[in-house]
Amino acid sequence: MTKHLLIPDVQAKEGVSLEHLMWAGKFIVDKKPDVIICIGDFADMPSLSSYDKGKRSFEGRRYKKDIAAAKLAMDTLLGPLREYNAHMKHLKQKQYKPRLVLTLGNHEERIERASNLQPELEGVIGYQDLPYGDWEVHDYLKPVVIDGVLYVHYLANPMNGRPYGGTALNQLGKVQHSFCVGHKQTLEHATYFTPLGRQTTGVVAGAFYQHDEEYKGYQGNAHWRGIVMLHDVHEGNFDPMFVSMRYLRRRYGTL
Repeated sequence: MTKHLLIPDVQAKEGVSLEHLMWAGKFIVDKKPDVIICIGDFADMPSLSSYDKGKRSFEGRRYKKDIAAAKLAMDTLLGPLREYNAHMKHLKQKQYKPRLVLTLGNHEERIERASNLQPELEGVIGYQDLPYGDWEVHDYLKPVVIDGVLYVHYLANPMNGRPYGGTALNQLGKVQHSFCVGHKQTLEHATYFTPLGRQTTGVVAGAFYQHDEEYKGYQGNAHWRGIVMLHDVHEGNFDPMFVSMRYLRRRYGTL
């Protein structure tokens, strides 16, 4: 049996606090999960959001700031792991090398969408600009199954490609397979028994950032934020442990 760590949407961008990623990095070194999964939208890419409405032409300077913010965020997250392994190497002891998996989200997919809408940007911008070189990267909405658990940014209705609505339990009933997804800025957990008598578990966790989103207003930013540890993962079964931002701050924020 293995341990997985799920890192929900980080949405790193210029001008927001990234200290929580250091806390998560220290948690990783302490707990040493076998697999770490970033579920997508690690980079926010706000410079490309206007492509959804076609209101703004590409501005290279803002794009570079988005990429720089994502790189700083990734360095902050992986910093404790790199420091730990450097220390272990100095001591000639075994280094800790978890499997690093990243499923691209709709915010990263903005890069591809921009290039498709303006072909002159092909070769100028691309996924290769993102600081994901240490990770096993999976295409947007292409699921990856690890130890029987399906990971993807969100579960899409195969008939129209849109995110499945409803609760985690509702989504389990549709896919009948254990899953962990992000995208939705909430925390939901459910179990479901398939007609064949197999227990499945679903987790929806879409927020691991400290900043508030202006578009969500006063009432919309009170959602849960944190990371999720999956204990005893085997053939789709696991025991989830929800690690809140408050806990991480209390445990690692003063170190």
